[in-house]
Amino acid sequence: MTTPRDPRPLTGEPLALDLLNTRWNREGVTQDLLADVGGLAVWLASNGLAGDHAADAEVLGHLREARQAIGAAVHDSPREAAPLVDAVLAHGRVRARLTPDGPAEEPEFADPSWGPAWRAARNYLDLITRAPERIRTCAGGSCILHFFDTSRNGTRRWCSMAACGNRAKASRHYARSKEN
Repeated sequence: MTTPRDPRPLTGEPLALDLLNTRWNREGVTQDLLADVGGLAVWLASNGLAGDHAADAEVLGHLREARQAIGAAVHDSPREAAPLVDAVLAHGRVRARLTPDGPAEEPEFADPSWGPAWRAARNYLDLITRAPERIRTCAGGSCILHFFDTSRNGTRRWCSMAACGNRAKASRHYARSKEN
């Protein structure tokens, strides 16, 4: 059985932001990829996690909790969000090992259904350790997507130049032409 195509307008962001991007606006209506286990299967496949985790109601519930926690961390105060993120992180840990190829770290879970949610929360910690100022929300008026700004000078404003960036430029052009 093949997994349906991912319908989201922005994919390929770091795992934590990709989880936030399971909600997006289409023609003024908020879409939610995690509305059901079918959408969960799409998200797991899009992030290379389908072979490790079943798309079931338990995993879906944990991912929704992680999405809420990461969303609070991105949009609210860290003091309010920290307990939410920590609650997700409490379900896993990193195990350090020495392998024939050298040092390795691998996640361990008492309950494997927390794996995808824990990985997303852990990825959020990695992002804020690396460059918290590069976690952005699209500047497009009604866009609710998030991205990690990897541009050289750190001035990316839109989730996509082809979509939101182009709309903003067209809007500015229209406003200038109305003035003349």
